[in-house]
Amino acid sequence: MKNWTLRFRAADKNNFEEVKSGIKSIETRAGTIKYQTIEVGDTLTFVCGQNRCIKKITKRFHWLSIDAMVKEINFKKIMPLVESIDEMKKVYASYPDYEKKIEEYGLLGFELE
Repeated sequence: MKNWTLRFRAADKNNFEEVKSGIKSIETRAGTIKYQTIEVGDTLTFVCGQNRCIKKITKRFHWLSIDAMVKEINFKKIMPLVESIDEMKKVYASYPDYEKKIEEYGLLGFELE
């Protein structure tokens, strides 16, 4: 088992708080090479500024697109505060180069304990 550090930008502090509190039970990242070797049983240390929390991965997903993801997983587990899948897509599009990365690598999802 390995420990990975995943960082949240200060602008995304609410995402960090959702993970920390447990209302966000699945963390997603564009499936770039950087994240492809993360496995079930590994731990993720989430960092936002000086704040940290550690979660264990209980399940790992790989989807080719956001549409494929939401067919399998309730979007509220990934973005609990958004009201629709369209709103979720807009959030992903707001991250730098994310649409291109998702198109090229898909999305990885990590269910958190």
